[in-house]
Amino acid sequence: MDSHNFKDKFSKWKAEAESLPSNDMSFDSISGNKVEILYTPIDIEGFDYERDLGFPGEFPFTRGIHKNMYRGKLWTMRQFAGFGTPEDTNKRFKYLLEHGQTGLSVAFDLPTLMGWDADAEFSEGEVGKCGVSVSSLVDMEKLFDGIRLDQVSTSMTINSPAAMIFAFYLVVAEKQGVNWKNLRGTLQNDILKEYIAQKEYIFPPRPSMKIIVDMIEFTKDEVPLWNPISISGYHIREAGSTAAQELAFTLADGFAYIEACIERGLDVDEFAPRLSFFFNSHIDFFEEIAKFRAARRIYAKRMRDVYKAKNPRSWWLRFHTQTAGCSLTAQQPENNIIRTAFEALAGVLGGTQSLHTNSMDETLALPSEKAVKIALRTQQIIAFETNVINTIDPLGGSYYIEALTNRLEQEANEYFRRIDELGGVIPAIEAGFFQKEIANAAYRYQKEIDEMKRIIVGVNEYIEPDEKLEIPILYIPPEVELQQRESLAKLRAERNNQIANEKLVALNKAAVDEKNLMPYIIDCARHYVTLGEMVNELKKVYGVYEESVVF
Repeated sequence: MDSHNFKDKFSKWKAEAESLPSNDMSFDSISGNKVEILYTPIDIEGFDYERDLGFPGEFPFTRGIHKNMYRGKLWTMRQFAGFGTPEDTNKRFKYLLEHGQTGLSVAFDLPTLMGWDADAEFSEGEVGKCGVSVSSLVDMEKLFDGIRLDQVSTSMTINSPAAMIFAFYLVVAEKQGVNWKNLRGTLQNDILKEYIAQKEYIFPPRPSMKIIVDMIEFTKDEVPLWNPISISGYHIREAGSTAAQELAFTLADGFAYIEACIERGLDVDEFAPRLSFFFNSHIDFFEEIAKFRAARRIYAKRMRDVYKAKNPRSWWLRFHTQTAGCSLTAQQPENNIIRTAFEALAGVLGGTQSLHTNSMDETLALPSEKAVKIALRTQQIIAFETNVINTIDPLGGSYYIEALTNRLEQEANEYFRRIDELGGVIPAIEAGFFQKEIANAAYRYQKEIDEMKRIIVGVNEYIEPDEKLEIPILYIPPEVELQQRESLAKLRAERNNQIANEKLVALNKAAVDEKNLMPYIIDCARHYVTLGEMVNELKKVYGVYEESVVF
């Protein structure tokens, strides 16, 4: 192809095409980036197949981390589940497993996420509402009653008090006679994104990082198949970020954890293969696919070239995907089934290892069993009926996809530069950098919707004024809170409180002495020390974080 002649021809064609009448829609991406009318070889000049793409299962893993991808093993199909009492959620887990789910994913209520026991003053009115209530080993025993922990892969969405929740899980496995070395699953355990986006933090950033490194160090020896952290961009995106911000901020957090572990003295190849990531799959179909591909390439380069990892598995960016909750609407909720299907398909075409599909009713309440089943069936239809799994990275080589992948990589690298200039992730958090960037992106997007520059079906266009809600809503009765409070009172009356107090004193001393806290937390769990009691003991040492106001 004569490059000069082609560019002339394309310029002429583009001028003619853009002079034609056009509708009033915005043709920018959901992140606010200009999308060209057509993509051609001009947009990927200098493209080198082996350098930029490679083969699946080979560096830089743009096309996937496994040589045969879904021909060898489908992604793990998870549904986020957790509500009410542990007994309620246990029934939902068994229902999902009976209907073909291949992994469990636990949602915890707000008190648990904040490290409060169900009978704490701050827990009133929130127990069991947005997830399952877990305050002690007793609750974890009920949650997994009848479910062998070496027979399932369990993901737990817990951050600030992740060490305590994980300790409860380990002790349940111990009581079942399960060797910890056979446990498979993932803790979210990503505290940096809490300061950036979700705001469910307890301790200040630096001691929180120390606890996470403790957990990574502990699991590499004691629970080697477990992913001790899932570095999460999901909540960054839900807070209003662009695709590039989600990509860059998530990877920057991941690199911060890696550097903290190296500083502890850990060899990168000892822990890196068990790190995992968690991304949002939003509604801008092609941009999301490109984001996943760019993430793998950026990560592989950094792990090999900067952190000098020798094990190719350390170069793999393994990730879970969840469809975008913020794209769902309370209006015409059945439309959410369609949105979720496209977002799930983007995750699959992007090469995810694990996938959760949101239910149509999640903007209204915790999902009903029918809605959860439809969400799971969505994944199964993609896997078994669409044939998209037949070939790996089917969009690879598309001028548009490759240009998008390159652009997102470049934007992420620019963010890394700015974060480094601020001194790293924690100083950038303390300066409010991430918060301001996300707030500006969220404002721009909402303004586009308000001004009708971006159409949301059923919200600002194609509205049904007399719409009546016709889907069942899951209701959490107040008796749940009463039951959990009674359970805690019974626990405190029946346990050996002298030993429980001794274990708390030992935990406090270990924190003061800067020891690895995991053995002490597990010892507390074995003796039925509650979540809130452990958290309150560590607050005495570490304090409580208060975010600076940033304008």
